Amino acid sequence: MDNEKRFAVLIDSDNISSNYINIIFDEISKEGTATYKRIYGDWTKGDTKWKRVLLEYSIIPIQQYSYTKGKNATDSAMIIDAMDILYTSHVDGFCLISSDSDFTRLAARLRESGKVVIGMGESKTPKPFIAACDKFKFLDKLLCAAENEDNCPESTEDSKRPHLKQIPELQPIIKAIKTIVNETSDESGWLNAGTLGSILVKRFPEFDVRNFGFSKMTPFLESIDTVETRREDLGKNGVQIVYVKNKKKKRYNKNNN
Repeated sequence: MDNEKRFAVLIDSDNISSNYINIIFDEISKEGTATYKRIYGDWTKGDTKWKRVLLEYSIIPIQQYSYTKGKNATDSAMIIDAMDILYTSHVDGFCLISSDSDFTRLAARLRESGKVVIGMGESKTPKPFIAACDKFKFLDKLLCAAENEDNCPESTEDSKRPHLKQIPELQPIIKAIKTIVNETSDESGWLNAGTLGSILVKRFPEFDVRNFGFSKMTPFLESIDTVETRREDLGKNGVQIVYVKNKKKKRYNKNNN
């Protein structure tokens, strides 16, 4: 489609496994079109798993020698290329695929230039890099969800409510949901779930319901004890709009004793 966003996809092969290749391009296809596809590493080190998938996905390998032992030489090459693309090409955004915090300033600089920045990396990615992106996707969690592995945390939607309470990183999100609904809901207290999701991603770039074992936003919201949901059928092609509202606390009534 002509209105699809065009992305420059830059991959740091030094700390991202080729096992994520399907997840990476599946996620990119949801955001737009990968105009540039480049991967950075020292390709003289013999056969690697990345070499086996480069042709299949039409990724251009960029050779970067390791001049100093123990140093990651791909960082500077990626940063230089990103700035070259920024000033000489017509792209709408960048997808930086790495778990390295060294790309934090690059992500911030690209956003300052009005570009959409999507980060992808593992759960170990430092918070500053995550916060510098418009969105950040945890590849290890998405791979777990895609493969439905039993040993993946939050791998199923069974026993949702007690399980969600055991996830520490979910508590700030639940708190934010209540705040957002209070601040932006209509006079009756209801807020469109799509609007809620958009605001959540702005506040938490790493937010993705799949990180918590859900495939869609609605089941995720329905699993939260402190909110209630309702669906409104538009009657066109079975389309439904979901709304969310904070649950009112039950008031104490002495007549109940």
